[in-house]
Amino acid sequence: MVRERKITARREDQAGDDDEISSLQSPVASNDDAGSAPSTENDSILRPKRIADMVGQKDVMEVLQIAIDAAKKRSEPLGHILLDGPPGLGKTTFAVCIPRELGVKVDMASGPSLKAPKEIIPYLTNLEHGSVLFIDEIHRLPKPVEEFLYTAMEDFRIDIVLGEGVNARTLNLKLQPFTLIGATTRAGMLSAPLRDRFHIRQHLGYYTVDELVEILARNAHKLKVELSADAATEIATRSRGTPRVANGRLMWVRDYAMSKGDGRINVDIAHRALDMLGIDEIGLDRQDRRYLETLVRVFQGGPAGLEAIAHTMSVSSDTLEDEVEPFLLRSEYIIRTQRGRCATAKTYQKLNVMPTGTSSVRT
Repeated sequence: MVRERKITARREDQAGDDDEISSLQSPVASNDDAGSAPSTENDSILRPKRIADMVGQKDVMEVLQIAIDAAKKRSEPLGHILLDGPPGLGKTTFAVCIPRELGVKVDMASGPSLKAPKEIIPYLTNLEHGSVLFIDEIHRLPKPVEEFLYTAMEDFRIDIVLGEGVNARTLNLKLQPFTLIGATTRAGMLSAPLRDRFHIRQHLGYYTVDELVEILARNAHKLKVELSADAATEIATRSRGTPRVANGRLMWVRDYAMSKGDGRINVDIAHRALDMLGIDEIGLDRQDRRYLETLVRVFQGGPAGLEAIAHTMSVSSDTLEDEVEPFLLRSEYIIRTQRGRCATAKTYQKLNVMPTGTSSVRT
């Protein structure tokens, strides 16, 4: 009787473990056509389907194509890839195109949504041999999830702790060899152990006007819109070197042309449409100009702290730091110093005002 009770208890424990593992291995939505992210007009129509269809980022494309070709010849999974750079430059597009080049499936996840290791287990256990797991904003992964990925990336296994206290035990699960593609706008926020586990690390830079013109011409064809060369150049010049911004402004100009004209986009239509949004000839919008005017008019060109500028404008400091300042810094309208933000001589020329003190910085 005692032996039978022990056997029965052991079977119940095993059944409990199986139930717990099954709950962790819940199905993950997957899409054979590269990705389970929600489809939008920009994603489904404008996004390139192959790396060869992409414009710009030639250095990155060459590196990735060599790595993909070598992986195919070895019949092995592609090494883990980390893509970093400002928003809107094509990190997700590369992550969508790479699985198509390899002929494998891809699962998509977002760093902020993976709050605990148990939330990434279904993604890992449902991966097929050679398939791709794409994690956007990977720098926002919590520390426990990040550490959970170490063995998954290196040894293709994960350790699951079942139970609690003295009854706890560790279960080792083998994973299918896979490729992790991480995208981040802040590579410096990744810990060194995670960053070093990526075999390929590439930085995406801003696009030239000519590259944006080519992108706009292709996308206008996809949208079945007649776009003149001058209008394409005008939109590209006001798009901050970013394809996502260019595509958004193209679709706005298209809507304006359909409402105020015959649907065809010429340079006059592009001018009027973008002027209506307050976007000037170099891509500054109303909030950018308001920032510069506040810095010059209220703070005499600086130095001024970010919080002080934000309170004066009644805008969140995070909004200014993440959305407004990057383009102003890149365009040399402001500089950051230890004492705060300062306007440059270029800002005074842009606003057509004279410096009132010696705090401005000449460029």
